[in-house]
Amino acid sequence: MKVVAFNGSPKAGGNTAHMLKLVLSDMQKEGIETEFIQVGGELIHGCKACGTCRQNKDMRCVISADKMNDWIMKMKDADGILIGSPTYFAALTPETKALIDRCGYVSRSNGNFLRRKVGAAVVAARRAGAVHVFDSINHFFTISEMIIPGSSYWNLSLSLAPGDFEKDPEGNATMHTLAENMAWLMKKLK
Repeated sequence: MKVVAFNGSPKAGGNTAHMLKLVLSDMQKEGIETEFIQVGGELIHGCKACGTCRQNKDMRCVISADKMNDWIMKMKDADGILIGSPTYFAALTPETKALIDRCGYVSRSNGNFLRRKVGAAVVAARRAGAVHVFDSINHFFTISEMIIPGSSYWNLSLSLAPGDFEKDPEGNATMHTLAENMAWLMKKLK
């Protein structure tokens, strides 16, 4: 079994990355293979809604000038998917939005290959807007017919400066519980 985590924050060592890596670390202890992918900060094109993926049915987005097709295949091959984003003006980062839009279109155009995979959102926020980001990522999972494990709270942390996540005991506990529940669910589905 494998889980792939996508960090939508342009801060590769920021709070979102630390949250994702904590979940991945706990999942490794459960014997699950993990991979961390830095998405934020990459030049990524948004979906053009051109429909070419629906016509070609080759599991690829027609836009090939970025790493998206590699990431789409990582999602296709994984059993579980973690997507993390900080909260920017009460919304996802543009890189996270491009990831879910383009992968979603390609999946739905190619037999809905995300169906019944396990997916979880992880969100960092300074103060507010995190629930909207959490919901937006979960909307992607639900429309893709994925299964979302719960945790002891919404999968978020009130963190601004790098290192703030480590000072958030409730956020840390939530990530540990998420990892435990995600690993349990993946094993049950296998």
